[in-house]
Amino acid sequence: MPTFLRLPPFPAAIAWLAAVLLVTAAPPMHAGLADLDETEIPAATAKQARVLKLITYLVDKSHYRKKDLDDDFSAEVLKAYLTKLDPGKIFFLQSDIDQFHSLRHQFDNFIRDGNIRPAFNIYSIFRTRLEQRIEYALERLNSPLDFDRDEEYLFDRKEAGWAADSAELDDVWRKRIKNDIIGLRLANKAEEEVLETLEKRYTHLARRTRQFKSNDVFATFANAYVNTIDPHTAYFSPRASENFHIQMRLSLEGIGAVLQTDGEHTQVRRVIPGGPAGLAGDLKAGDRIIGIAQGGPGDQEIVDVIGWRLDDVVDLIRGPKDSLVSLEILPAGNDIDGSSRVITIQRDTIKLEEQAAKKRILKVDTERGESTIGVIDLPSFYADFNGMQKKLPDYRSTTRDVRKLLAEFQPGEIDGLIIDLRGNGGGALTEAISLTGLFIRKGPVVQVQNAGGQIKADHDPDPEIVYDGPLAVLVDRHSASASEIFAGAIQDYRRGLIIGEPTYGKGTVQHLVNLNQLQKNDDDLGQLKLTVAQFFRVNGGSTQHRGVVPDIIWPSADGGEQSGERAYENALPWRQIGGAEFKRFRDEPAPAVLERIRSRHEQRIQASPEFRYFIDVARINAELGKKKSVVLKQSAREQERERRDQQQLKLENDMRQALGQETLSSMEMLDQENKEKSDPSEAAEASEEKPDAHLREGGNILSDYLYVLKSESSRGGAIATQSEAEAEPPLNN
Repeated sequence: MPTFLRLPPFPAAIAWLAAVLLVTAAPPMHAGLADLDETEIPAATAKQARVLKLITYLVDKSHYRKKDLDDDFSAEVLKAYLTKLDPGKIFFLQSDIDQFHSLRHQFDNFIRDGNIRPAFNIYSIFRTRLEQRIEYALERLNSPLDFDRDEEYLFDRKEAGWAADSAELDDVWRKRIKNDIIGLRLANKAEEEVLETLEKRYTHLARRTRQFKSNDVFATFANAYVNTIDPHTAYFSPRASENFHIQMRLSLEGIGAVLQTDGEHTQVRRVIPGGPAGLAGDLKAGDRIIGIAQGGPGDQEIVDVIGWRLDDVVDLIRGPKDSLVSLEILPAGNDIDGSSRVITIQRDTIKLEEQAAKKRILKVDTERGESTIGVIDLPSFYADFNGMQKKLPDYRSTTRDVRKLLAEFQPGEIDGLIIDLRGNGGGALTEAISLTGLFIRKGPVVQVQNAGGQIKADHDPDPEIVYDGPLAVLVDRHSASASEIFAGAIQDYRRGLIIGEPTYGKGTVQHLVNLNQLQKNDDDLGQLKLTVAQFFRVNGGSTQHRGVVPDIIWPSADGGEQSGERAYENALPWRQIGGAEFKRFRDEPAPAVLERIRSRHEQRIQASPEFRYFIDVARINAELGKKKSVVLKQSAREQERERRDQQQLKLENDMRQALGQETLSSMEMLDQENKEKSDPSEAAEASEEKPDAHLREGGNILSDYLYVLKSESSRGGAIATQSEAEAEPPLNN
């Protein structure tokens, strides 16, 4: 047996933790907690020690980022573990942290030796502190609170210190309870319902903590360890492994959304194209799910899920195919007092045909006449690998489907082509490479560097160009991975214009390791998702962290530095390696030409009511995103809520008036419109609406671009010089 599987002795350095557990007095039990089943505090197992050693071995041998398992890394792991347990700093006391701090340089040894008992002892203290807090909260709910007092609640406590003692933590929780009450009152909850909701919320938090099993505690610590290396390396316990495979198979009978924990909220990270939520169009990335009910509106009571574990929220959302689930959401950009709304989604499996590429025709009116733009919407990079291996003649793939769609355009039917990758989170790398090949003659598409430092370039496998006309690619901050490889290659080859927002910035490769294959017994050890390589563009720059920066950037893209890979503190940085040898599709346009295209774009969006609306909303959202506290004087909160509602209504009506649409007299009318749009029966009709403003503007930009290309061709292929560009007739307005 390898030496890394030896069991270590229990270090004396953590003896104080056991002592703390013995002397920590249990709080008197509130009636709400007394009804909960008592459960033993989870204990570490020998199997978990073995798993931790296997994880450490794999990280050391195969992870792309080489991190020394030393004292500095040890301190980072402890900090990450405490953050996972108590992200809001509302349970532990400073005295607890001081004692944990004495171990900060020993967790490297604990990890190396497979010693997880210190992590379990810290969790035991956490559980005790949490129950003390819930006991206090339940008692305080029934005590008078002053809602006319001028004070603030710091809800974003990432930079706050730990409470010095119980009295200080009591004050934090007093303010938290006031904030929770005000929030529910502003949501028009009756007073009795407010207290009932909060008692259930706090009691559920204690119940969930008591239901934490040994494997849950171990997974929390193991992920604190591997997430310290990079955000995409993760350990999946046996239960989490099954959930992961369900997601990867896209066979989950649910709503088709990727969720994540954001403080006490469950946030939508990505809506999966082709899934029920994506087809309905009512759930957006950044939305927070605060309540769930089975069935349609009014069928069942909405269950408050603030503070719930992600697994528990997912379990409520899942259900039989064709059944309904109602979600109460706080829309992206709304602060904690923002208006929530309820949407209803019909559960279904995610069908390949809904993820498949689709085409449409976009007509663009210009002063030079009408341009006809072909649009191919590409929700993901997919491939039927089983059909491919069996050599079935009609197996589906992104490249095959796009090739067919391009052939369906009649000769001379389109003046230019847009590939729409907005919301495309990636997929099969091979498809990103082969799809690029439809638009270039030959050459490398992406470079991949492995953990050993070796670099391999993946080339276009087909010398044929299927479409050689003017091309634009639409991207947004949710375009990731394979989307970034395709967009980066199109940009590097100067094959077309990239338009939109800087992309997500995920330029790393993960490999899933089944830990069961590394042992001889029948224990289920779970799986490890390990970052093993990094993508680089053919120009040598990475798609990691920065993403692909468009040639034409939307003015509403501000705030993107807080999204995608850039939002992770420990994300791998952007890097540059040597460029691959490749021949550009065309020479670079003169800067003045591209600047004129940008100038025309800016003129249009300044005159566009929709883009003015997008810009104003982005500005307001950025301001709200900087808020870390709220006032606890209820009258002031009501005034602030009214001010924001009027601001939102004015923005909506300004846009409607400019577009010649009927304006709304109240927020209630706007809320009613949103509710009507959330009806699942309206999804098919909504999908037939006219192209959105960003797609239309993408068509305008491409129309300007193809005019430049025609001018270039008429001059014998030379790119316009600055003086020639200035002499050209006006571009598209």
